[in-house]
Amino acid sequence: MIPLDNAVTARLESHGLRFEILVDPELADKMRHGVEGIDIEDAVAALNVYENASHGEKSPDEDLLKVFKSTNFEEVARQIILKGEIHLTTEQRRRLTEEKRNRVITYIARNAVNPQNGLPHPVTRIELALEQVRVNFDPFKSVDDLVKETVKALRPVLPISFEERRIAAKFPMDYAARAYGAVSGASYVKMEKNEWQNDGSWICVVSIPAGMQEDFFNLANAAAKGDALLKILE
Repeated sequence: MIPLDNAVTARLESHGLRFEILVDPELADKMRHGVEGIDIEDAVAALNVYENASHGEKSPDEDLLKVFKSTNFEEVARQIILKGEIHLTTEQRRRLTEEKRNRVITYIARNAVNPQNGLPHPVTRIELALEQVRVNFDPFKSVDDLVKETVKALRPVLPISFEERRIAAKFPMDYAARAYGAVSGASYVKMEKNEWQNDGSWICVVSIPAGMQEDFFNLANAAAKGDALLKILE
């Protein structure tokens, strides 16, 4: 369980009744966006459902049965988190909003390019462009939704295009195994082709976000100590 000082109230009102639990706002947000495997006990500050959490007034079992058809805390808590409202303090909202903003900026920098020259936009350029437009980084919206809203707002002041690069690579025998591990383990890489050659070398064709081209080149050359053969495909 989380410390009480770090918790906020999740509230659900139904059938004229109010139900509250004390939750970690970040874990609750992840649950609301479909992240699986989060243990309820890790996401709450107390294993109680309240009529009024600030006064410590617990909900009677008959009220829980009436609304949730259960008195099991985990079942009830999940419904409150998924269907209710999360109430943040000013500082918590500021921190979560800033985190979402940074994740959106990072996503755009890694996945988008300037269609005029095919180069990615640096983070600082995206941040400067954001100062010219109005975007509400709702801490409870998904990053995907926020990216769409942000890109729409930015396009009048910053040319943005989401493209992919296809790259062919060949690694000499001495570095082939290491390169295979590095390339196949990179989260942004989609492997289209991968073959081991008779001479022990390894070749592949990958698809990556255009904004990650330099990162991929650095990864490939680091794995092969500068001996990787790389070619951008049309």
